[in-house]
Amino acid sequence: MAALPDRYMESLVDLRDLTPEHLAPLLEEETEAWRIGMDWDFRPSAELVRRFVNLRALNGWALVSGGSVIGYSYYVAEEGKGLIGDFFVRPAARTEEAEGRLLEAVLQSMWRTPGTRRIEAQLLMLTSPLGRGVPYARWFHSYPRRFMEAPLALAPSLPAREPAGTAFARAVAPSLPAREPAGTAFAPWTESWQDQAARLIADTYRGHPDSQINDQYRSQTGARRFLTNIVQYPGCGSFFGPASFVAWNRAERSMCGLSLASLVASGVGHITQICTAPSHQGKGIGYELLRRSLTALAAHGCRSVSLTVTSANESAVRFYEQMGFHTRREFAACVWEMR
Repeated sequence: MAALPDRYMESLVDLRDLTPEHLAPLLEEETEAWRIGMDWDFRPSAELVRRFVNLRALNGWALVSGGSVIGYSYYVAEEGKGLIGDFFVRPAARTEEAEGRLLEAVLQSMWRTPGTRRIEAQLLMLTSPLGRGVPYARWFHSYPRRFMEAPLALAPSLPAREPAGTAFARAVAPSLPAREPAGTAFAPWTESWQDQAARLIADTYRGHPDSQINDQYRSQTGARRFLTNIVQYPGCGSFFGPASFVAWNRAERSMCGLSLASLVASGVGHITQICTAPSHQGKGIGYELLRRSLTALAAHGCRSVSLTVTSANESAVRFYEQMGFHTRREFAACVWEMR
């Protein structure tokens, strides 16, 4: 690894002043942390970081101690919004003070970017995110979230609709019997349906807590951008069409449900989005969509599947628990809305 100049022995350093070689050991540790903590292959994301650092095109800061990079965070600023793309401090150096110093530097940079009206962050690697202070806590509000996981060998074997509150304990089978709710048709996802899916997401999350966390849920245009991100970029894994499905209301000829999946590691799936139109909730559509996604992931050889959910969405948390998911990690989504 290239040595850092003496002036960087104990400091915050602009990422544009570093090379991929300076970050290499830290990215290796982060890759291992994601593997151990969430069964997630972080290597595609780490490669993107290396590429943009090499181009001197990554906005953010590195935390340096003893001549080595012990933490980093980068951000993206566009259309009035700053988004923290990643945040990681080496476990051996991880303290609330170190993390706070790095987070404060990144927030200051985004706050000072002309035109910034909002900052968003999903801080999966922040230590004790729910029991600690954060910089600018008066404005930088935290929303507890959960990273949930279901081993597919223990995931729900869903023969149709089970009574509410029933805990599932049967083993999943590669092919589970399909039980379509009356008046609903299910079909594999195709990219030609992105506009309908964006409309569904915007309608579903109107006034929902998740629309406070991710403002892309607030409009069809934003939801379309969200879909493009999860289908084309590796932040939520590699999009996996065979385990992604839509539900259609036959009478209205409109999309009423959606379940999208990705692969985040060999043998590990992830549900990137699942929603049901408000007027069609409670009919088992979400149940059947998730059942189909789990079945397809199992057929592909996945041993487990994960998803994230906002803790305040208690009905969704209960639903996922009934479907065999358990909370593996709690983390914070943070938002700074500038008036």
